[in-house]
Amino acid sequence: MTRPSRISRAVIVAQLRLAATKGDRSALTLAVDQMKTWAYSPRYWQKYLQLLAHPLARLVDLTVIKQGDKIAHQKGWVKPKREPRKGKRGADRHPAPRARRAPRPGATTQPSLFPEL
Repeated sequence: MTRPSRISRAVIVAQLRLAATKGDRSALTLAVDQMKTWAYSPRYWQKYLQLLAHPLARLVDLTVIKQGDKIAHQKGWVKPKREPRKGKRGADRHPAPRARRAPRPGATTQPSLFPEL
């Protein structure tokens, strides 16, 4: 009797790297299938979330699987929303425009390109 192959984080990441560097579609397909196995079974949620720490796996999840956010929300692992930053100058966010300086009295002016006719 043959044992079923085990899916490991290292194998998935290796397949994603191979797909990224050499454009190997079969490696990408295998990695996506294995990631879907982890993403859609509650038994492997913890492993899947650890896998999402890798940037390539996160990219695949965002574009293909779209399961990481659902799992995190179900588990209550959603980050709280950030409050807007308060500036140092509360009401004075946009300062008044600066007035243009008058040309210096001793400055030479550039001659006109169009002579008067």
